[in-house]
Amino acid sequence: MQADTRGRHWISAELKRLELEARFLEEELDLITKTEKVSAACEEFLSKVENKPDPLLPVTSGPVNPNWDRWFEGPQDLKGCRCWIL
Repeated sequence: MQADTRGRHWISAELKRLELEARFLEEELDLITKTEKVSAACEEFLSKVENKPDPLLPVTSGPVNPNWDRWFEGPQDLKGCRCWIL
């Protein structure tokens, strides 16, 4: 008789877990259906904002100092490099 009680308890707990998961998925589905409206509004906002330059950032057409980029390119000749990392 004891095993039957444990089986009922396990089934009840599993049923509650599935009900919680179903409720969670329904909430997620509601959020997803509302996301389309938000996405359309974001796309419209981005299309307006992307065409205008940021007034707080300076306008540059390339690197301010062309020699600055050489530090990020790595060595041109790996044989002459005495760096242990590369």
